Amino acid sequence: VPMVAPGNVQVHVINSTLAKVHWDTVPLKTVRGHLQGYKVYYWKVQSLSRRSKRHVEKKILTFRGNKTFGMLPGLEPYSSYKLNVRVVNGKGEGPASPDKVFKTPEGVPSSPSFLKITNPTLDSLTLEWGSPTHPNGVLTSYILKFQPINNTHELGPLVEIRIPANESSLILKNLNYSTRYKFYFNAQTSVGSGSQITEEAVTIMDE
Repeated sequence: VPMVAPGNVQVHVINSTLAKVHWDTVPLKTVRGHLQGYKVYYWKVQSLSRRSKRHVEKKILTFRGNKTFGMLPGLEPYSSYKLNVRVVNGKGEGPASPDKVFKTPEGVPSSPSFLKITNPTLDSLTLEWGSPTHPNGVLTSYILKFQPINNTHELGPLVEIRIPANESSLILKNLNYSTRYKFYFNAQTSVGSGSQITEEAVTIMDE
């Protein structure tokens, strides 16, 4: 098998899900056989928004031939990763380069895990929601938009409310009685808005 590990391993983080890794080729005499390529082993150490440790699954990408760089797609935003590089010949892999640590920046969050609308009265509705399964960063706020829908399914004026990230419920007051409302709800990080969930609910006709 090859004798030495690739040197001068560098990681360039391109965005929250993509990084580029560079390395120096090894001297051909240390390959001790036919150079088939390089393998990059990489794994997520932890999410920076949740301190949960879990079983670490190592991923491997193979770059054929005498390449000196490769792309690592499909990374998780706002996470800490480690990687190393090994040279490959027909017999197997050489030793691993020293582990390199890199961090991906924040991304936009996934949609809130649920939105539930309860306790209708003549002029109010209660909203409850769950935080995104994948915050992909530090949540800064939630954005609620809603508008009335009339009997011919025409949409009325859109109202927008920004809600602090630590809230999980809200009572909407001063609504019209016996009216159907459509709600659009999403979470935000400093990078931007995540995907929204929609829901509809009706205030009651009379007490």
